[in-house]
Amino acid sequence: MRSHFTRTLIAAVLMAGATLAHAADKQTVRPEVGKPLQEAQTLIQQKSYKDALGKIDEAEKVGSLTPYESYIVDRMRAAAATGANDINTALKAYEESLASPQMPAAEKVQTLDVMAKLAYAGKNYAKAVDAIEKYREAGGNSPQTLELLPQAYYLTGKYGEAGKELSVLLAQKEKAGQTPSETQFQLLASCALKQNDMAGYASALEKLVSYYPKPSYWLDLIARTAGSKGFSDRWSLDLYRLRYATGTLESAGDYMEAAQLALQAGFPGEADQYVKAGYAKNALGQGSDAARHKRLKDLIDKKIAEDKATLAEGEKAAAKQAAGDALVNTGLNYVGYQQYDKGLPLMTQGIAKGSLKAADAAQLHLGYAYLEAGKKEEAAKALRAVQSSDGGTAVARLWLIKAR
Repeated sequence: MRSHFTRTLIAAVLMAGATLAHAADKQTVRPEVGKPLQEAQTLIQQKSYKDALGKIDEAEKVGSLTPYESYIVDRMRAAAATGANDINTALKAYEESLASPQMPAAEKVQTLDVMAKLAYAGKNYAKAVDAIEKYREAGGNSPQTLELLPQAYYLTGKYGEAGKELSVLLAQKEKAGQTPSETQFQLLASCALKQNDMAGYASALEKLVSYYPKPSYWLDLIARTAGSKGFSDRWSLDLYRLRYATGTLESAGDYMEAAQLALQAGFPGEADQYVKAGYAKNALGQGSDAARHKRLKDLIDKKIAEDKATLAEGEKAAAKQAAGDALVNTGLNYVGYQQYDKGLPLMTQGIAKGSLKAADAAQLHLGYAYLEAGKKEEAAKALRAVQSSDGGTAVARLWLIKAR
């Protein structure tokens, strides 16, 4: 970055040097000022920046500088100081040159651009914020520069301003079909956390799992959903289904709890998936609890044998009931065995029959079943229809994100 700044400034100095040599009467530089400045220009070209600063100081000490002479001194000092990595001196020289009426209007945007990046690189974030805001007001539109603004705000401790700027920036990127960086979403999440804005943090996590679906982001989002106000325990199995789908079942306890909940709900085929996955990941069958894991596995095997022997009979009984709950559950049970061609029609029939004790759960489970069958469009339609006051809608929202 420093070399880029230096090249930019040297170009400006060369232009100033040409003016020194061919100045019109109204823009003259006295010989006693011009001589050390010409020497400074040569030293800058030779990358002898500290020596150049000495020559620029020599020119300034002549005294009684005209506005034009002061402007040339400031521009050359900015270039030499940048080359010498004396950022504070460079920034001060830039500020002086920007305040001068001698600066052409056409150069102000570029000058503010370089100043903003220089201030940011020098960790003078307050000056970076000021320069970027002035750059934008002057019509500057370089994404590389404007994207520094929320970061500079954040690093000055202005988390609210950083979050607002970042939200606008990310919305513009998404509207333009661009993918914001993972770092930008992480910064948005951090802005929310710094302000104790849990809703904003969850929203940022949703963006992260949408674009960068890492297990750590999913686990955080699912955990915060489960811990949100008014979230009911009746959705516990649904959260484990989501964790299984997002690869966030980790410990033996996770696999055991998921399998036990599925078994208690009457879905031994689904429970078997979790146990098999746990064994495949070496989370189960190891350590002092290996015998307990084996007992659960044996129980599930037994329940599967019993269940398969009565599935057809249970399906007929469910069809005779006035309410659709039994059909929905029977269909979901088939889905646990990956028999989607049988399960999905039963679930839709059950929902159509009505008189459901938990219509929100039935709708959510239909969406989940469609996803399991690889039918994303049908799943999205079902999930968008979930209306729940105790967490079901939030779970459906997470499945919708997963389905994208």
